[in-house]
Amino acid sequence: MNSKLIIFSATALLAVAVALNFFFRSPERLHLLLGPPPVPGSRDRLHAAKIVVVPAAHGPESLAFDSNGRGPYAGVADGRILRWDGDGRGWSEFAVTTSQRKECVRPFAPEMEHVCGRPLGLKFHKKTDELYIADAYLGLKVVGPDGGLATELVSEVEGRPLRFTNDLDIDDDNDVIYFTDTSTTFQRRTDLNPRSHREEQTSLPPVLGPGLGAGFGQFLVSILNGDKTGRLLKYNISSKEVTVLVEGLSFANGVALSKDRSFVLVAETSGCRIRRLWLQGPNAGKVDVFAELPGFPDNIRRNHKGEFWVALHSKKGPLSRFAVFNAWAGKTMLRLPFSFQQLHSLLIGGKAHATAIKLSEEGSVLDVLEDCDGKIMKFPSEVEEKDGKLWIGSVLTPFIGIYDLE
Repeated sequence: MNSKLIIFSATALLAVAVALNFFFRSPERLHLLLGPPPVPGSRDRLHAAKIVVVPAAHGPESLAFDSNGRGPYAGVADGRILRWDGDGRGWSEFAVTTSQRKECVRPFAPEMEHVCGRPLGLKFHKKTDELYIADAYLGLKVVGPDGGLATELVSEVEGRPLRFTNDLDIDDDNDVIYFTDTSTTFQRRTDLNPRSHREEQTSLPPVLGPGLGAGFGQFLVSILNGDKTGRLLKYNISSKEVTVLVEGLSFANGVALSKDRSFVLVAETSGCRIRRLWLQGPNAGKVDVFAELPGFPDNIRRNHKGEFWVALHSKKGPLSRFAVFNAWAGKTMLRLPFSFQQLHSLLIGGKAHATAIKLSEEGSVLDVLEDCDGKIMKFPSEVEEKDGKLWIGSVLTPFIGIYDLE
């Protein structure tokens, strides 16, 4: 690249940064410019959700109920797993994923996640009532019905450490766990894990905006960098064997097994879609697209009918659509002088909101519930249907939501 082109590119990037800074001062202005389009057939109802605050904690991403109906259990940002015991008793500590918790005293300390752990996916085994945990930094873990310190099951695959364990589902009859490793290159927020392969960080852009270095926001760097190293894996509880089922996924995230166990779903967050791996039948071993989505999917949870609830972190607007599906544009955004919060604001279209989509067993849209203006619910990470209610987790709020379906 010649010097004139370099100067022109730098000037253009600076001009874009200056222009966008004007819009950063007002989320409403930014939303008017970059807001996502409406989802056809959606119902703006989630603002009616009841809020259950999680005191002295942040980011209840995944929710689970045990075989006795207790819960939900929620994994929070300081590495703990809490249990809600009802309105009268509130929350209690149930489990942790590491014993190294001397400095894990703040509800939200991103720079400590690799030490304290970050439970992202929770699922109870229906027969043993053991809680299986996908911890972003510490791999696949399990804790007994009485809680306490979780035991490590899988921390590496094929001789390489898991870098970003994200979600899981369990085939209780066959004692098999399906789980995701979001990326083999990027971690969630930090690259300070002593087990990580620092020399593999070759995909990072040469220049990053403030707050986007090794200490913070690596998941956002992964998305904008066009990373496609995510994996869907299988762990056999009896043999302790791990098998890589699908590779090359774009930010592999939520996991859900079909009711008849004929297929397993995996969310590709930056691909804005859900992929299906057939486990049985004439298509066994094949991977296809189960659903294209109007936003960025997080966790997937199956209800008692066999339908699937998908939580969208946000809908996709014109800028996020362009940046995520054109790697060069995403990498260019990473070079702009924006903080993590500013980049995140650009991608969500300026204004927090909440979207939950219910899909049939065939992948067709059955319902779309939203809090379009983010009045109550924001950035849902998981939607769990139980007893006529939706229990809604969020990776970015200090509360869960309960929405009455009836």
